[in-house]
Amino acid sequence: MQPNLAYVGTYTRAGSGKGIYLFRHDPETGALTQLAVTEDRDPSFVALDPSKRFLFAVNEHREFAGEGHGQVASYAVDQESGGLSFLSRQSTHGGEPCHLTTDPSGRNLIVVNHEHGSVAVLPIDPDGKLQPASHVEQHTGSGSGPTQQGPHAHFVTFDPYQERILVADKGIDKVMIYRLDVAAGQLLPADPPFGTLHSGAAPRHIAFHPNGRFVYVNGEADMTVTAFTYDGQSGVMEELHHLSTLPAGATAERLSTAQILVHPSGRYVYVSNRGHDSIAIFAIDQETGRLTPAGHASTQGRTPRNFAFDPSGTFLYAANQNSDTIVHFRVDDETGQLTPTGHVTAVGAPVCILFA
Repeated sequence: MQPNLAYVGTYTRAGSGKGIYLFRHDPETGALTQLAVTEDRDPSFVALDPSKRFLFAVNEHREFAGEGHGQVASYAVDQESGGLSFLSRQSTHGGEPCHLTTDPSGRNLIVVNHEHGSVAVLPIDPDGKLQPASHVEQHTGSGSGPTQQGPHAHFVTFDPYQERILVADKGIDKVMIYRLDVAAGQLLPADPPFGTLHSGAAPRHIAFHPNGRFVYVNGEADMTVTAFTYDGQSGVMEELHHLSTLPAGATAERLSTAQILVHPSGRYVYVSNRGHDSIAIFAIDQETGRLTPAGHASTQGRTPRNFAFDPSGTFLYAANQNSDTIVHFRVDDETGQLTPTGHVTAVGAPVCILFA
């Protein structure tokens, strides 16, 4: 498909989002130009398969609100325009599916359910249609915080070696680790089966360093970022340290982190702070993986849910869910600091930004 396209997933149930938005990205100025919108219900997070022929989107239904099991949809991607054509929809067998990824072969989709703390595997047909779940793995346990009475799986990714699947579970202060039987569509416990965060962290998202030796996890509840070493052969995560994502003296009451990303250069980690409405910046020691605070940037909007770098790493885009804006920043290569470009893109309740 053509380069310089971006998809934005949105909330439609409690915001002005209409579905999945398609934008053209100008690599020189960073500007986003809306091309189309594919209407759907709460397609909050989206993912492309490795061939970029198909796009998948969760439908974040909530059982506790009487909406039934969550679902996930698949779409064919027009290779010229980037436009989407609906293909299929399946249950994720849990409430509030909130993140997803395909396996490296493109034969299976892995989806995490926040409400129930479960992970579903759904086979993908060669034509992009989803089959019913071949496996649903239920997490168990609880944590010390008020939002940790049970498991809450929130993020799923393959490690850089494409050997293991890591799932951040907010409810049990663990990063669960699996292997995948691709042919059977089954999750298998890895050895070790998990990495552990400090009590009450509520791990939300995961970001690997480009060298694959370091991995970073943001604590949603206690406003932290935790640095780990990662052994690609054994899958062992060893904590280096954890730091606050807030400036000195700021209170964490009623605040939460959302997204964490490592810049493509591998020099900086960024974490979004909801409520404080900022992005925290940390410099990475390239030898040890340890972090040093490097400042904060206001997202110039409310509730920065997600953010993304363009493919070159020149621009960062902050999705302010509760002010219906995506604010554009230029990244300083030397310092990691973020400078607003002056471009602000209007999108109803933006949640996820995915560059094609």
